[in-house]
Amino acid sequence: MATFQENLQKYADLAVKVGVNIQKGQTLVVNAPLTSAEFVRNIAESAYEAGAKNVHVEWNDESLTRIKYDKAPDEAFKEFPTWKAKGFEELAENGAAFLSITSSNPDLLKGVDPERISNASKTAGKAMEGYRNYIMSDHNSWSVVAVPSKAWAEKVFPDTPEDEQEAKLWEAIFQATRVSTGNPVQAWKEHSANLEQKVDYLNAKHYSKLHYRAPGTDLTIELPQAHQWVGGISENVKGDHFVANMPTEEVFTIPHKNGVNGVVSSTKPLSYGGTVIEDFTLTFEEGRIIKAEAKQGNETLQHLIETDEGAHYLGEVALVPHDSPISNAEIIFFNTLFDENASNHLAIGNAYPFCLEGGKTMSKEELEAAGANESVTHVDFMIGSAEMDIDGIKEDGTSEPVFRKGNWAI
Repeated sequence: MATFQENLQKYADLAVKVGVNIQKGQTLVVNAPLTSAEFVRNIAESAYEAGAKNVHVEWNDESLTRIKYDKAPDEAFKEFPTWKAKGFEELAENGAAFLSITSSNPDLLKGVDPERISNASKTAGKAMEGYRNYIMSDHNSWSVVAVPSKAWAEKVFPDTPEDEQEAKLWEAIFQATRVSTGNPVQAWKEHSANLEQKVDYLNAKHYSKLHYRAPGTDLTIELPQAHQWVGGISENVKGDHFVANMPTEEVFTIPHKNGVNGVVSSTKPLSYGGTVIEDFTLTFEEGRIIKAEAKQGNETLQHLIETDEGAHYLGEVALVPHDSPISNAEIIFFNTLFDENASNHLAIGNAYPFCLEGGKTMSKEELEAAGANESVTHVDFMIGSAEMDIDGIKEDGTSEPVFRKGNWAI
C-alpha cells in the first residue's frame, strides 16, 4: 500500500503530466493557497523534471482575504491591480499553462456583506477578461485540482475527530482523482476514453433540445445548431491535450442563450464567494432567469445573478450519472470541483466557445449570433438526483431517453 508521500507525488505528477500536460520549455503558472505549500513543491519538482522552463506561483491566503473583507473600505472591492491582470494576459499570450489549486473554506466569508463579495467578483471578472478569454476558449492548457485545508475538512467531516479530518479528506481526494489506483495516469487514459464514447454518441444524435424532469424540476433547454459535446480530454491551440478538471465525470455542451424555459431546483449546496447557497429554485423564460429563491444564502444568490446581464442566463449544460464514483462516495464536498462531478449540473454565466463548432476562433459577435452567452462569471450548480429523467428531443420533435432515474439510458 502506497504511503501518503508516495500518493502526494503521484497526485502532483498526475496534475502536471495529465492535468496541464506541461511541455518542454513551457512556463507553468500555479495559483495556490499557502496551506498547499508542500504539494506545490511536489508540483514544481514534477514540472521541472518534465521540462518546464519556469514555475511561477501566485500565493493566496484565506486569513488575509477575510481580514480585507472585515477591515478594508468599500472602495477596495472596486479596484483590481492592473499589473496582475496584464501579467496573466501576457503569460497566456506567451503560451503558459495554468494550474489552480483549490482548498477553500466554504464558510470563509460567512457574515460578510454580500454586496462587497459581489463588487469584488465583478471587478476581478472585468479586469481579468482578457486572460479569461484565453482560458475559456482553450487557447492554453489549464487544470484545477484540490488539496485539503483544516477548515474545509472540518466542514466536510464534522463528525470525524479533528485530528483525522484532513487525512480523511486527502483519502477522498485520492480516491476521486484515481490516485489510489496502481497507475493513475493509465486509469485517466481509460476514463477519458469512456467519456469520449458518450461524447461521440451525443454528437452523432445532435439533439435540438433536452427536457429535464425531477422533483421541483421541469426544464427544457434548447441547444444551438452548431453545438458540440465535449468531455474528458481537451485540446489547446497547439494541439496539446489536457484535462481541465481533476476529477471529472461530466460531458458538457452549450445551451442556447435564449432557449431555456421552465423551472429547475438545486440538489446540492453551492459554495460561492465564501458562502453556501442551499435549496434554491430558478425559473427561466426565453433563457433569462426571471425568478430565483434560496432557503439559505438567498441574498448571495441574487447578487450572483445581478453580476451582469449575462449572469441572468446559462452558459453550460453538463451530464453526470448519479451512479458515479464521487456520487457513490456519498460525500458532500462543499466544493464545486467535486460536487459537480457527482451530479448533473448547469452553469450560470459565460459559455465555453469550444462547445461550438469553430467557436475557438469566433468573434464575440459570431458567438452571440450562434447562441452563446457572455458574462464575467461562470458558476456551476448541481441539479441531478436519482429521480431525474432527461429526454433528448430531435429536430422533428420526437424524443428518446438520455437519462432515466439519474443514470445514462444510452
